[in-house]
Amino acid sequence: MVDIINVGAQAPDFKLKDQNGKEVTLSEFRGKKVLLSWHPLAWTSVCTDQMRALDREYDKFAEKNTVVLGLSVDPQPSKSAWAKALCLSKLPVLADFHPLGEVANAYGIFSDMYGASKRANILVGEDGNVIWAKKYEIPQLPDLDEVFAQLF
Repeated sequence: MVDIINVGAQAPDFKLKDQNGKEVTLSEFRGKKVLLSWHPLAWTSVCTDQMRALDREYDKFAEKNTVVLGLSVDPQPSKSAWAKALCLSKLPVLADFHPLGEVANAYGIFSDMYGASKRANILVGEDGNVIWAKKYEIPQLPDLDEVFAQLF
């Protein structure tokens, strides 16, 4: 298995559907930073807290010219129901479902053992290159302050 994508590497482009069925590509955000915030599976407590925190801070990220995307291997209909249950009002949550974990694998964070992504934050620069990446233990809630510290 490949480890998390290296800082300086070109971030692999993707086309995934969000909770509303809208296709989202990484390349559509060229000229902005993009935070790819990976959670293993919807409907779990830490993943819920992670996505709610991102939704709460969405405008603060936007002020730093940064788009935030939540990602996991859950199917799009599950993402839709989950986003509604969490009352996510701004955060797109993307489904890396078919083929299962293809995008997570390209970023080096897919776990064959669990059949899901690991928990990670990957920050992509305006030019499409990775500028920061961190993997977290599954039960660990990512600290958004450390992400904001990367947004210069």
